[in-house]
Amino acid sequence: MSIEVRVPTILRPHTGGQKLVTGEGETLAELFDSLDAQHTGLKARVVTDEGALHRFVNVYINDEDVRFIGGLEAKLADGDSITILPAVAGGM
Repeated sequence: MSIEVRVPTILRPHTGGQKLVTGEGETLAELFDSLDAQHTGLKARVVTDEGALHRFVNVYINDEDVRFIGGLEAKLADGDSITILPAVAGGM
């Protein structure tokens, strides 16, 4: 099963500059383990040591925020598209 992952610019040093990478896994957690085996350090930028998503990172499966569909235990299907987005803060 191959899952496409869109990587934001800030994380691309971990992927050798690639903006699109692929990994495998039945859950989002397994996918990040797969990605980290190929791109060392990527998982640590998205997942805390305690096994939760960092507060400042948003992850989407096919445009659905994973925080509302199971977090790291969200199920994946072949052909799913994952987007990692750093949270944006600001104001006046």
